[in-house]
Amino acid sequence: MTHRGRVVWDDTLTRYDFGPQHPMAPIRLELTMRLAHDLGVLEHLDMAPVPDVDDSKLLLGHSQAYIDAVRRCGVVSQSADLAHGLGTPDVPTFSDMHDASSRIASATVEAARSVWSQEVNHAFSPAGGLHHAMHDAASGFCVYNDLTIAINWLLSQGVERIAYVDVDVHHGDGVETAFWDDPRVLTISQHESPISLFPGTGWPDDIGGPHAEGYAVNIAIPAETGDEPWLRALQSVVPHLLAAFEPQVLVTQHGCDSHFRDPLANLNLSIDGQRTAYEWLHHWSHELANGHWVATGGGGYAIVDVVPRAWTLLMAELSGTPLDPHTEVPEAWRSYAHQRTGLVAPLTMTDDRTPVVASWEAGYDPDDPVDRAILATRKAVFPHWGLDPLTQ
Repeated sequence: MTHRGRVVWDDTLTRYDFGPQHPMAPIRLELTMRLAHDLGVLEHLDMAPVPDVDDSKLLLGHSQAYIDAVRRCGVVSQSADLAHGLGTPDVPTFSDMHDASSRIASATVEAARSVWSQEVNHAFSPAGGLHHAMHDAASGFCVYNDLTIAINWLLSQGVERIAYVDVDVHHGDGVETAFWDDPRVLTISQHESPISLFPGTGWPDDIGGPHAEGYAVNIAIPAETGDEPWLRALQSVVPHLLAAFEPQVLVTQHGCDSHFRDPLANLNLSIDGQRTAYEWLHHWSHELANGHWVATGGGGYAIVDVVPRAWTLLMAELSGTPLDPHTEVPEAWRSYAHQRTGLVAPLTMTDDRTPVVASWEAGYDPDDPVDRAILATRKAVFPHWGLDPLTQ
C-alpha cells in the first residue's frame, strides 16, 4: 500500500451552485484547490477524477421517489417540490441539480473505495460533507447525503465497523438519522448547541436507537467557545470511544464554519485550532482505525479567509507533509482571490494562535459551561461502552 493520500476532484464539482446570493458559493472550492496547488500541497497527493454514478449508488442513501424529484426539479426551471425539501431558501433548485449533486456523492464514494481497496491510506472529497440531507428530503444546503451513501457503500463491501466524526459547527443530523439504530456505525458529532443554531438537534441524551444505544454521540458546545475548550471536548470524548469501538474505517466531516470569521455560526475557533483537530484525527486514524481515513469538506462560508486555508491545511495533513502554519499565502493567489471575490485574503496560513489543551484526566470544572457539556455527553454515552464518565 502506498502511504500517499488521494484527493477526488475535478472542476465539474463546482456545478453544485445554488446561485450568486447563496452562502454555499462554489468559488470556495475553486479557491481551495488553487491554493493547495500554489503551495505545492497537491504534489504530495494522488489526484483522482470523479467517476460517473447511477441511481444504484444514490439508493444507498435515498429513496427512488426523492431521486426522481431531484432530477425533475433540475430539469424544469424554477420548479420546487417542498414535500422533498426542494425549492426552499436553503435548497433552491437549479439546472442539472441531479447531475451536480450526484457527482459529489460519487466523489465521496470514490474516496471510500480508494481507502477500502488499500490503494491509499487516506482520501479526501473536498466537495463532500453534505451531512444534512435525509433519506427522502433535502435540508441545510444539502441535496444528496454523500456521507451516508459512502458509509452504506462501505458496509455493502463487508466493512463491519465504521466510525464517523463530524466537526462541522452544525449537527450532523442526516448521517446520525441514517444510522440511528445501526451498531455497525458509530456517529460522533461535535457542534454548536442546538439552543443557538440550525438544525436544532443533537442533544447529549440523543444516543441511538434500541439496538444501538451509545452509538450516536452528540457533543453540544456552547456558543462563543474558542480553541482550547473546543479541542478539550474533542479530546475528552472521541479517542475513548474510538478505542472502545475499534473501527475499521474512520470517516470524518470537516466543515470549517466553527471559525470566528464564519458568518453563519457562533463559535470562535481559529485556523490553528482547526488544524490541531486535523492532526489529532489523522493520528487517531492510524492509532485506532488501521490508518483507514476518508475525509470530506462540509460547511464553511468565509470563502476567502477560512475555507481555502482550512482545507489546504487538511490536505497537507492528510498527505503526511503538513504545512508550517507560518507559511505565507502566495501573492498570486491573494491577487486572484481578490479579483474573483473583491475580498482581501490573509497573509499567512495561521491566525497566530497556539492552543494549549488541558486533558480531562487532569480534572474538570463543574462551573465551566464547556466542561458541563463534555460531562453531559460522557454521562449519556460512556456507560454503554463500559467507560467511567468521570475519569476515563
